[in-house]
Amino acid sequence: MSGSGRERAGEAGAPFGIAEVTGVSMVPTLLHGDRLLVHYGGRLRPGCVAVLRHPLQQDLLVVKRLIERRDGGWWVLGDNPDAEGDSRVFGAVPPELVLGRVRARYRPVTPGRQRSAGVVLSWLVSCVRPVRSASRRLRAR
Repeated sequence: MSGSGRERAGEAGAPFGIAEVTGVSMVPTLLHGDRLLVHYGGRLRPGCVAVLRHPLQQDLLVVKRLIERRDGGWWVLGDNPDAEGDSRVFGAVPPELVLGRVRARYRPVTPGRQRSAGVVLSWLVSCVRPVRSASRRLRAR
């Protein structure tokens, strides 16, 4: 969902849900195939990674970093400067389209592959990570 994605929960007023990343706009923070724990209604501030409805195609969910509040809403950018599809294209995102804050990501195991005990242990140690906010001094580029 770094460029676009699918939401799996959180639609019926639940405070948390799972989303899946598709695309490369949030690389290196998020990779294609990552799963995200989304906190709906969580406190938003500059630097947070958030799930939002695309302002020009509201049935499409996207994941972007909140940069700053501007007239009209949040200025959002992807972490990959070479990828398009953020506020440089569609402008500020109205606050009602920002659905929730990403709290953590996990990288699922590829099904059907044989793995050694060491590889599985390494995956267990590294698969779940909190998604941290960027510096408060982060400014729009």
